[in-house]
Amino acid sequence: MNNGALTASVRLVDAFTDEPLAGNPAGVVFEADELVDEQRQAIANELSVSETAFASESADADYRLQYFTPTQEVDLCGHATIGTLVAAHETGRLEPGTATIETNVGVLGVEIESDGTAWMTQDAPTIREVDLDYDRVAEALGVEVAALEGVGADLPLAVSSTGLPFLIVPITYLQDVGGAEPDMAKIETLADEVDATGIYLFTFDALEADSTAHGRMFAPGAGVPEDPVTGTASGAAGAYLRRFGAFSGDTGGTVTAGTGGDTSVAVSIDESAPTELVMEQGHYVDRPGRVRVRVDGDVRVGGHGIVSMTGELAVPSVTEDDIIEP
Repeated sequence: MNNGALTASVRLVDAFTDEPLAGNPAGVVFEADELVDEQRQAIANELSVSETAFASESADADYRLQYFTPTQEVDLCGHATIGTLVAAHETGRLEPGTATIETNVGVLGVEIESDGTAWMTQDAPTIREVDLDYDRVAEALGVEVAALEGVGADLPLAVSSTGLPFLIVPITYLQDVGGAEPDMAKIETLADEVDATGIYLFTFDALEADSTAHGRMFAPGAGVPEDPVTGTASGAAGAYLRRFGAFSGDTGGTVTAGTGGDTSVAVSIDESAPTELVMEQGHYVDRPGRVRVRVDGDVRVGGHGIVSMTGELAVPSVTEDDIIEP
């Protein structure tokens, strides 16, 4: 008996994978118009995945999406958007083709292909280099400082954003990524210092031959110690790689301009870069997945997803002290 509580239909969708219980699980709640933020936060905490997306009506787009971690609202989430699109397509809410979503960073374009691949256009990229001591970064991530400095001569430490800002940290080898022993308190302090949501550590030494890079993302300040497969961080990393000419050693034509800190930064295309990047992630938390990233003016991230669970939650009114009852 729910004592007059609202009932929310919820789904868990594993994004950026074709396999259940892999990739990045996201909560998805449709028809969320009647839920206030306190109730949305309680549902996200109950589901206890890194982000839950709440879809409601919008006057300016096909859907209004809001995203909550177990502890707070965030402005944008790539894998929860992909999860929402997959669930909307599966339930007949969204036909193959293009659509729009309203988010806290603005109205963004999305697409469902006939094979179920979901794509989202992210916010215009902004990139700014940061002056951080490699010893501090290595200490926070639990890696050898030499493994960071070996790449740093060509690819600097920078905060890149396509909706959420991430400190992008390149490192030499896959074993460096896998062997990282992050200190979450130090990562949170470092991310706060450079106004980033979290840290994205990556290497070009990927597992799969057709992958561009292998990454791990840590965002303890947002309530996500390690995110399995991160769409927004992958998009930010893709923009970063193009900006700093990771594939040719120099940059090509300017795509767009963004403001990073007090400096206007031109985000440029490395013309020799692959048309599509593939970012591996999640293997070190037993949730492997792959994010497809296209940076050709706009930054787009895409992939498949699979609905792994459906159910209902009874949501108490915000004046009650009861917790959510499944």
